[in-house]
Amino acid sequence: MLAGNESESFTSLIKKGNKSSLIASIGNSLLAIAKFFAGTISGSGALFASAMHSTADAINQGFVYIGSILSEKRPTPRFPTGFGRVINIFCMVAVIVVTVMAYETIREGWHLIQQPAEAGDGFWINVGVLVLNLIIDGAILVKAMKEINIESRAEAKGIAIVTGAFKNVGRAAPPTRLVFYEDLVAVSGAALALIAVIVISLTNFVLIDGIVTILIGLLMVGVAFRVGYDNMVGLIGVAAPKDIEERITGIILNDKDVTDINKIRILQEGRYYHVEARVELREGLSLAEADDIKMRVREDVLKDPDIADAGIGIIEDDGDIDWESKNQNS
Repeated sequence: MLAGNESESFTSLIKKGNKSSLIASIGNSLLAIAKFFAGTISGSGALFASAMHSTADAINQGFVYIGSILSEKRPTPRFPTGFGRVINIFCMVAVIVVTVMAYETIREGWHLIQQPAEAGDGFWINVGVLVLNLIIDGAILVKAMKEINIESRAEAKGIAIVTGAFKNVGRAAPPTRLVFYEDLVAVSGAALALIAVIVISLTNFVLIDGIVTILIGLLMVGVAFRVGYDNMVGLIGVAAPKDIEERITGIILNDKDVTDINKIRILQEGRYYHVEARVELREGLSLAEADDIKMRVREDVLKDPDIADAGIGIIEDDGDIDWESKNQNS
């Protein structure tokens, strides 16, 4: 990411948008249409409510996708650190939507417990829609897991994609994390709803409908809390993970003229990082040589695709090993 007046095409920004949120928006739109259609035929109020949830999810993810596009804009003289935190704002709005949906879901579940609904005649329609729900949201969830592993640079294949996603979700881009958590609830909710539909068709235990609805609502509350916390921290400004710090310090110390790192700060902005470092150079360099080394180190750091900006300061070697001692103390 370069600060400057270089023009950015609308197409180039769209290509940089978060693919997981776009796919999730399209998938939930298809689910909403299917659920509205099935609800009309079967007369199921639960399916209509679920269709409304899918519609809200589709709008939510589309909104977050727009935010991910805007966050990719290059820094400007007015906004020199870029627009990385814009996506945190959009995700916080999405959290509000999820919270409202969670409240409505829990309230509907409590209503179903107090006044259980009788089983309708649309059993196979309900089952078919819920299976479609599992397939589409399951595919979206797998896509989000793959994106998490790509964004965190985790080399995972096969079943390791699942474990890698849970392990590295904190290092993924905010919209990818949102899709991951939301679709965990969507898949879990569809599976629970399918169990409830089957149980109600085979037994008289109609209370399970309300119980499952409340469980899904509580899962949504958990997602809202987790995503809200992550994005609140992102808006405040949070230090880079340890492995990112080690990677960047390794790049700096790999320069033959750098003897030590006097001070470094790496701040996360959206899915990118800003680096501020003061490095020590070997003795005996002229001002022109030192300036060339500083620019060389900065260019090496900016080659890392996760780094949006880097500010490098230079001082002469003071004879102490500052960076190594700080690592040992930590």
